[in-house]
Parts: sequence; structure tokens; C-alpha cells
Amino acid sequence: MKFKNILLTILFLTIPYSLIPNPSFAQQVSLSLSPPLLELFIKPGKAIMVAYKLDNLGDPTFLNLKILPFEAKDNLGNIRIKPEFEGPVRFSLDNTDLTLDQPFFLKTNYSQQILLRIRIPENITDGDYYYSLLAETTPPTASEGIGSARAKATIGSNILVTISNSGNIDIKPKIALFSTRGGLTLGQNIKVFDSSDKIPVVLTVVNKGKNMMKPEGQISLKGNFGETIKYDIISKNILAESERLLEATPSATINCDQGREQKCLFSTTLILSGFFIGKYNLSTEIRFGENSPTIFASTIFYAFPFKIAGGILLATVIIIFIIKRKNE
Repeated sequence: MKFKNILLTILFLTIPYSLIPNPSFAQQVSLSLSPPLLELFIKPGKAIMVAYKLDNLGDPTFLNLKILPFEAKDNLGNIRIKPEFEGPVRFSLDNTDLTLDQPFFLKTNYSQQILLRIRIPENITDGDYYYSLLAETTPPTASEGIGSARAKATIGSNILVTISNSGNIDIKPKIALFSTRGGLTLGQNIKVFDSSDKIPVVLTVVNKGKNMMKPEGQISLKGNFGETIKYDIISKNILAESERLLEATPSATINCDQGREQKCLFSTTLILSGFFIGKYNLSTEIRFGENSPTIFASTIFYAFPFKIAGGILLATVIIIFIIKRKNE
């Protein structure tokens, strides 16, 4: 009996230690790469060297540098990185201790200068070529008996290369959509809103040319009394043969908490805020620099105080009902 008690005591003391999990170490990843964007206009047969700075603000890590092409993913400015390298542009590193696709070690709070050489071969067809310089962490192999969170992160800097023998560029813009969203549609493209509504405006532009372009211009709102408000279009790159939703400022905001607003279901260029009554004209004028076409578009909408009128009507009915009951 005494031996049995000793055995139970030993088991009681050892079991808790066996239930303690192995230590797990999560790697802290924080990287910075500058410049974040490079726009290069160059002729065939030329080369250029660009200096990048890579900062490691997290834990020590192994990093791998690579160049991959990308394309437009949607009309919101997002991109899709292609899995394999393609295109005529040639890339190499001028660093003596670095090579593309070869891992290197970077300590915490250390910086690494990256000397990227970009070379354009002769006899290249004019056009745009888009790439990203990617710095990707290479997770360490987990040690035996120790759990390791294999954190992996990638940071990139986009490289927009425009190749032109003559120095000219091919820009062919077209407005794909310029309209208000929401409201009540009557007849053909007649939009009606309540006077107190916030009115979303959508403006998308298609680039049918071989080179990227940057739009500049305004969206103008003209009321039925001749009052005019102008909103500046934010200049952002539209890649060759792609479509992009433009943005304008200043703009109102919509409360999208819990997704109750229908207007939160789509992206907008501009949200008009105020108290509107009557007919309004919306127009836009977009430019793309010297020797480039200017494009125009316009649309109209109507606004009436339906909510106020409904409230007044309801109040009138209630008052009449109360008066009739009193008279009775």
C-alpha cells in the first residue's frame, strides 16, 4: 500500500510538466523598401542604375530579391503579380555581395542598399512594361522540439518602364462611365434623389493606348440657379490597355457600419453632400498632358424633398384626424 502511494505521488508530480507545451517563437516582420515607385522613360539600347534602400525594422531574417512582371487586376488600381519573369527588359544587381534570387541575411535595424541595373536591348517594340522589385523573407527551418511560426512576408517596389524610339507616347483615353449611382431611375437615364441624400458619382476611364497616362481635370456640378462647384480629380496612373476608377476631392463620406448603406456596395469617384432641389448638371473635363487629347462627359440628375414632403403630409393627416375626433 505504501509503494502504491509513492507511485501515485510521482505520477502526480510529473504529469503537469508533460502537459506544458513546447515554446513557440513568432517572428516579427517589418520591412521598408524605397523608392516605392519608379517611372522610367527610356530608349532602346540604353541602361540605368537605380539605388534602393531596404530597411529591416523587425527580427533578423533571410531575404530574397526577385523581379517579376505585373498587370492590372481591376479598375481600382490593384495589380496582379505574374508567377514567371517575362518581357524584354533586363535586370541585374551591381552589388558585389548580392545577387537576384539568392538569399542574404539582414539584421534588426540594419539597412541594405540595392543597386539595380535596368538595361533595354536594341530593337525593342515601343510600349510599356511593368515589373516589381520584390524583397521576400525566407523563413528559417524549425529546430527539433521547438515550435516555430514560419512567418513569410513580401514587400515590393513597382517599376513602370516606357520604351520609345521617337520620344513620343501613345495615349488613347476614353470615358467608360460617368454617372450617378442609386436613387430612382425614371425613363432613360433620368435619376431622381431625395434632397437630403448623399449622391455617389462614378467616373471610369479606359486607356486604349500602349503607354500609361495620368489624368488631370475637374468634375463640375451646376445647379438650376447657375451655382457651380468644382471637384479636382486626383492624378493616378492608368496602365496601358486597362481601366481605372478615378477619384476626386473633396468628397463627403458615407457611414458603412454593418453594411446598411446600399451606397457602400460599390466604389465611388465622388460623393456629393448637401441639400439639392431641382435639376443639376454634372460634367467632367479630363486632360493628359501636352499634345494629348482632352475628353468630356456629362450627366444630369433631379432632387426633390420627398422625405420632408412625406413628413409634412403625415403630420397634416394626423392633425386633421385629431381635429375631427375633437369635433365629434
